[in-house]
Amino acid sequence: MSTRQRKSVRSAILSMLMAGVLVIPTVLPPVQASTSEFTESNPQALQNAFEQAAAEFGVPLSVLMSVAYNESRWDHHGAEPSMSGGYGVMHLTQYDPELAHGSKGDEEEERPDAGDPALHTLDAAAKLLGEDPEVLKQDLHQNIRGGAALLAQYARETVGTLPTNAGDWYGAVAKYSGSEYADVAKDFADVVYSTIQTGAERTNEHGQHAVLKAEAVTPNPSTAEPLHLRNQDKTDANCPNGLACRYIPATYKPFSSMTDYGNYDLANRPADGLDIKYIIIHDVEGSYNSAIKTFQSKSYVSSHYVVNSENGQVTEMVRPENVAWHAGNWFFNSHSIGIEHSGFAVEGATWYSEQMYRSSAKLVKYLAERYNIPLDRQHILGHDDLPGLTTSAHAKMHWDPGAYFDWAHYFSLLGASINPAGSDKDSDIVTIDVNFKQNEQTELRYNNRILEPQPSNFVYMRTEPRHDAPLISDAALQPTGKPGTTQIYDWGNKATIGQSFYKVDEQGDWTAVYFGGKKAWFHNPNNGNASPGQGVLITPKAGLTSIPVYGAAFPEAAAYTGTGVPVRANNALQYRIPAGQVYVSAGEPIQSAYFHAKIFNAPETNRVIKGNDEYYQINFNHRSVFVKKSDVEVVSN
Repeated sequence: MSTRQRKSVRSAILSMLMAGVLVIPTVLPPVQASTSEFTESNPQALQNAFEQAAAEFGVPLSVLMSVAYNESRWDHHGAEPSMSGGYGVMHLTQYDPELAHGSKGDEEEERPDAGDPALHTLDAAAKLLGEDPEVLKQDLHQNIRGGAALLAQYARETVGTLPTNAGDWYGAVAKYSGSEYADVAKDFADVVYSTIQTGAERTNEHGQHAVLKAEAVTPNPSTAEPLHLRNQDKTDANCPNGLACRYIPATYKPFSSMTDYGNYDLANRPADGLDIKYIIIHDVEGSYNSAIKTFQSKSYVSSHYVVNSENGQVTEMVRPENVAWHAGNWFFNSHSIGIEHSGFAVEGATWYSEQMYRSSAKLVKYLAERYNIPLDRQHILGHDDLPGLTTSAHAKMHWDPGAYFDWAHYFSLLGASINPAGSDKDSDIVTIDVNFKQNEQTELRYNNRILEPQPSNFVYMRTEPRHDAPLISDAALQPTGKPGTTQIYDWGNKATIGQSFYKVDEQGDWTAVYFGGKKAWFHNPNNGNASPGQGVLITPKAGLTSIPVYGAAFPEAAAYTGTGVPVRANNALQYRIPAGQVYVSAGEPIQSAYFHAKIFNAPETNRVIKGNDEYYQINFNHRSVFVKKSDVEVVSN
């Protein structure tokens, strides 16, 4: 898709938003396939497609199926891209920085296309097939054919022919990883062959069943020698003892100029005055390998760590003192550590394993102690908790790790409580505290399909205290006031475990709180979905009819005087807090700050601008926002 076409699509999305139509944040609208292969009425479509493509291109069926399994768990994902621009069962890539999972999130600027071939395998596969790339995104069979065609080409490049022994496809599989580094490429190949040896069986998102029968295949690593894979820096990783952890640095280099660079910024946190306040939990929307590959490519994105849901391995990619580009919000980038986890938010337990939870929690506990970060849900945040910096950016913010991430279990592993001891049972603060395992939401949808019930971490927020009342609308997602939806990515009507709000009313089994500038109701029978909470209560100052909310705590304009740094405006979001409404703050007000970093490898030009303005961070709706201290007053609980 050309830049002009992408702009046209973005214009269409904006028009849809203005009309009150919900679109998936930061994801192009999916093109619905018309073939029966996406329906449960054809459960053998997936297995048949693998067998046909393997025969057509001379790829061992076990190799083709195992590569796909380790890229996507055989899910097609409705023709929508992963974080690294991967499409379909074979995770064929067509990367667009504008759709990146995190990004620098500083200025509203359009990044050039990322030209790394590893991020454009979909185009290469389409060329081999003589098909339109859009077809490979949408059609299950063509996507698998494309992956098989690439594997066959890679085999010819590595061993000169199509090997009859599955073990001799090792080099082709290593190249399919997309990485030029030995640790990453060979790790991927080793996992693929391990899956071949153990076998795999799964019914995917569309009810299509596939079986990879276990085979005693011995891989031949020598077939990867023609790839001339590079060795990595073996410097020790910043990880706790006892955690399987390695350091593989993300790319840091100029692309077209000293101001067009990636994929992170040098800093010296917190010694440079840029304190680390938050740890942000993401999921990759793809595999472990795909995240590492993306952060090593010309992608304009990175995170500090990546956690493998398969076995709990951790890869550090950006040192904690530096600023990774992961949040899509420059204030949070500047003040946080980002941790990616392999998986897809819409699948949840398919990827979110116990090994992943335990490794991630051990890492977070270590980092929180090192940087004095409180272990609570105001500082250990999901990507879906973060606001945008502008009204348009806020509407498109990501929604991972999503409804199926078990925050309660995660905090138990951290040795912290969702609901700290000492909370007053008569408190007007309520903390969402659903029983995750019993909280199966049966109405959740993903585009045109109803999702299979899974344990979930949220409660719906409604306009009235009854189950048939409309879900509340959100000004970012339903700007005309149409009701919210049960789409899993419609974050505007969902309050998640650990978030705290001011209780304003109760009726029978229902509790009302202030939520997103409105009075919203959630089902709370016998107070089973919430517990008494703690925090500082704030409300608009007397005499003000309403106050704005912000996506950052940037300084006032006067703070930039004499610094040589252009003023970074702090834009209000599309919400107002009416007089009389009360919200819960994480604690003491935050001093405003802005980190200026614009030139590659020139940390002496970076500046940390501190302002006199102070802000409270509050649980506003599903996302945290900021309000000026000068606009509010503290009320007693």
